[in-house]
Amino acid sequence: MPAKGDYPLPKFHFQVEWGQDFRIGFTEVSGLDFETEVIEYRAGDSKKYNKTKQPGLTKFSNITLKRGTFEGDFDFFKEWQKTYYFQEGNKTGSKYRRDVTIKLLNESHEPIITWKLENAWPRKVQSTDLKADGNEVAIETMELVHEGLTILEA
Repeated sequence: MPAKGDYPLPKFHFQVEWGQDFRIGFTEVSGLDFETEVIEYRAGDSKKYNKTKQPGLTKFSNITLKRGTFEGDFDFFKEWQKTYYFQEGNKTGSKYRRDVTIKLLNESHEPIITWKLENAWPRKVQSTDLKADGNEVAIETMELVHEGLTILEA
């Protein structure tokens, strides 16, 4: 399918849907990449002195979400705290894994590209750095792991 439009898409207008009814605003999303691992093989009776390369397992990067820190807002911490239920073989932990949808939007707030993460959960939460002579907004970070990334057509 040929590209549409005359210009590349701007990346500053996006939306993240965290599960069915839970939405948190973010200033940055990174890690929307995937790769296929390479399996190198050479048969012992091969007449060539090199290995063949074959596609192996697919590997997905962790997703990093950043947002401003607000007074009294501990949503990142509360979501990370639920990983406690994954430990000790607790079967209720699976209900805390969520499908996350990330949408790049156009000027009419309609999705142009949609990425869907399967069974995501927060691996790490990082609070802002504190700096007495700084002049920046406090930013907190959450890193998600997931079991699959698909790109849906608009």
